[in-house]
Amino acid sequence: MTTIHVAGAAPYDVEVGHGVVERLADLVGDVRRVALVHAPGTTVPLPGYDVLDLEVPDGEAAKTAAVVADCWERLGAAGFTRSDAVVTVGGGATTDLGGFVAATWLRGVRVVHVPTSLLGMVDAAVGGKTGIDTGAGKNLVGSFHEPAGVLCDLSYLRTLPSRELVSGLAEVVKCGFVADPEILALVEKDPSAALDPASEVLAELVERSVRVKAEVVGVDLRETGGTDRHPGREVLNYGHTLGHAVEKVSGYSLRHGEAVSVGMAYVAELARLAGMLDDETAGRHAAVLGSLGLPTSWSGASFDDLLAVMRVDKKARGATLRFVVLEGLARPVVLSDPSEELLRSAYEAVS
Repeated sequence: MTTIHVAGAAPYDVEVGHGVVERLADLVGDVRRVALVHAPGTTVPLPGYDVLDLEVPDGEAAKTAAVVADCWERLGAAGFTRSDAVVTVGGGATTDLGGFVAATWLRGVRVVHVPTSLLGMVDAAVGGKTGIDTGAGKNLVGSFHEPAGVLCDLSYLRTLPSRELVSGLAEVVKCGFVADPEILALVEKDPSAALDPASEVLAELVERSVRVKAEVVGVDLRETGGTDRHPGREVLNYGHTLGHAVEKVSGYSLRHGEAVSVGMAYVAELARLAGMLDDETAGRHAAVLGSLGLPTSWSGASFDDLLAVMRVDKKARGATLRFVVLEGLARPVVLSDPSEELLRSAYEAVS
């Protein structure tokens, strides 16, 4: 087991390893009642607690106002108080939804995350972001609410569908490009090991990715900005501006990681065309992502449709679009208000 500390106003630990879910009761603490927010077919034993079972739909279908409202009503009917706790068990969408329920019920109750997907482990469960989707876009309603702890039990990865594992690796690769190039080296050395849920390589990739996120959010929880031109927490949005638009326009037929993979290929080309990134590093995106079976091109919508969605992205500032790009490996900066011509040219390269 590896313990990774997340600093900040409400510090907590992320535990990574096989069998760490057995530590759940220690993190839940001395409470009587637990609301278990979980995806279908996914649960954890909570002996000794009065458990309120809150099964929610799988995937992005869970992240709606209607599902949140149903959870609120059931918490109210059960007399759920501020001294009770929420446990989320499932992938990234379940974590986002359950975290939001915990953040908003009585203005915030204790929550522990047990992510069961690779995406949940390296992204959604760490950092305190919670949220749901609206008709206008993804994660536009949400709040910051740090968990009491996160248990990344690698044993769950052995039963994860292959497409979900591959999708989660996009967020791992993202951490490699923006902060920890050793992640890229590990993938390039043996992509098959990165795809093996029982391998030590994948375990190291998870640990390294969690460390990257922990270091970023420990300094800049609320995305207020970094120092010396570093984007701060916004760096974790690398590939996400176009990625979220692709997700929405595709009707969420693409997994989050698949869409973000396309988004990373896009911002690599955007930075290259802007004269900010060398050809070799830009091309490395398609090579690394492609070696894992992730898409680096997509032509399922017009650029105008995607641009309309990007303009309401939560990273935009007024009418100004902002993209996290690279000036070099692990040298992220924000490219603010690029010309529409440049944006179109970059999309043509990946469509």
